Amino acid sequence: MRIGFFVWEYPPVIVGGLGTYAQNITREFIALGHDVSVFTVNPGDLKTREVMQGVEVHRPITMDISDVFPALVTEDLRRWGKHLSFFSDMFVYNILSASKFTGEVVEKGGYQFDVVCCHDWLSSIAGIMIKRKLGLPFAFHVHSTEWGRALDTGSQTVSHLEDMSGRIADRVITVSYPMAEDLIRHGWDSSKINAVWNGVDPDRYSMKNYTEEDIRALRARYGIGDDDIMIFFVGRLTMVKGVTNLVQAMPMVLSDHPKAKLVVLGSGELGGTILDIIKKYDIGSNVKTRFEFVSEDERILHYAASDIAVFPSMYEPFGIVSLEAMSMGKPILVGANGVSGFRDQVVPSGKGRTGIHVNGDNPADIAWGLDSLLSDMDEAREMGRRARERVKKYFTWEKAAERTIEIYESMVEKSDKQEDKIIIP
Repeated sequence: MRIGFFVWEYPPVIVGGLGTYAQNITREFIALGHDVSVFTVNPGDLKTREVMQGVEVHRPITMDISDVFPALVTEDLRRWGKHLSFFSDMFVYNILSASKFTGEVVEKGGYQFDVVCCHDWLSSIAGIMIKRKLGLPFAFHVHSTEWGRALDTGSQTVSHLEDMSGRIADRVITVSYPMAEDLIRHGWDSSKINAVWNGVDPDRYSMKNYTEEDIRALRARYGIGDDDIMIFFVGRLTMVKGVTNLVQAMPMVLSDHPKAKLVVLGSGELGGTILDIIKKYDIGSNVKTRFEFVSEDERILHYAASDIAVFPSMYEPFGIVSLEAMSMGKPILVGANGVSGFRDQVVPSGKGRTGIHVNGDNPADIAWGLDSLLSDMDEAREMGRRARERVKKYFTWEKAAERTIEIYESMVEKSDKQEDKIIIP
């Protein structure tokens, strides 16, 4: 089939998990024999069309309308302040992408698409426009929601776009079963919601790719010796990730495990708060920070060097970092209260146990979970071994692509049947 794929971040523009997903799933679609045309943003210095590893990528040149946009928007959007320019950019990207898709690619180019998919509100306007213009089957992929990201607050405009896309779409595909349950709780049509897990590449995320020398050099950068236990967090430094609660848990952890060393890697608005907590508790020798976005290769090296990975999120629709650490054979501690896709990934009990579930909003509970792992590192290493096996069995990009294609094909089949039912008077 031919797939129109709308996503705001795509290589070389990768900001977070959505970009990682888009890069990997489209390549798997190609490997399965399908054609994919991606429509994504152009920061201004990229080609407007190119083929990347078999994927046709369109990047319409956008224009800056931030000066006139405030006059056209609601008070809700004006409250975005300096971030309104981002919404403006997304608005223009959607309009130009939908126009190029329908006019240049379909009508003039003669492309015949089977399905259109859009990912989060960031490309939802394009999906709605194309659905109304061409009537193509429309899949709306929900990787997160505004109410979840903002902890039940956030932008009414963005929430409206999400709700509207969910109603207009033929199918809603989300990333975990807890996320599907959350959409249903918020009134979305359960009959059109499907959960499809994200994936990881177990060959790329493998300890076999790293030597003891590589690992020692990385640990030495943070002052972590062979006898120390490296606890690793990577992610955005924002409230929903629970990172400040993790740092506040460390004094309790260190009282029984003085050789534990936490490394916090990532960027975000809470960097200063984290440094304040470290100073307050005088734990600078055991909590090391690196507030920057690093390459995938360097991120994987950090997984390889760690003994335990911890992601105490309070809201996490899926959480691809957990899969990455699991694929590297690491025991995992995850936040499992609220909407948490980690619950689908990490098994907290029984013979297949791969890690610990905690309340990411509670530093004491995080400390309890870390103490459970640190008190029996032999069992923790066994959890890591089981974690990698679980990834290979359930969480590869190939499996994610196959399941997604099954849903797309069912959408096309339903659309064809509806056309057959048209009665000609």
